[in-house]
Amino acid sequence: MLKLAYVYILASKKNGTLYTGMTNNLERRIYEHKHHLLDGFTKKYDVTRLVWFTQGEDIRAAITLEKKIKNRSRQWKIDLIEKTNPRWNDLATSWLDSGSCDCAQDDALCTMQDDALCIMQNAESKKEEE
Repeated sequence: MLKLAYVYILASKKNGTLYTGMTNNLERRIYEHKHHLLDGFTKKYDVTRLVWFTQGEDIRAAITLEKKIKNRSRQWKIDLIEKTNPRWNDLATSWLDSGSCDCAQDDALCTMQDDALCIMQNAESKKEEE
């Protein structure tokens, strides 16, 4: 049976507090964040807006990607978000309201491996620019 893994970034508002997470059920996890069902960082700082995510089939790749994103600078995360979601729209709004989740964002969905490669290439490019 195919198990999907998701890596996501939540924000409290545009350019607000950020949270990076990983889950095997994005719709359930976002519901938990939005309804403050779990104690912790997102509940304390009201970080509930889904502003970026990707999906893949490899949980290990998802864990690796989550760690890489968490270790990046705030500006790097903002750049990642704004590449596919410049207005910082809540990507979960439509599927939480309708009760269905297709878990895709504007044809920008990559595999975990492609995303990890993009992250590494972008980091190298930024170092060369400095």
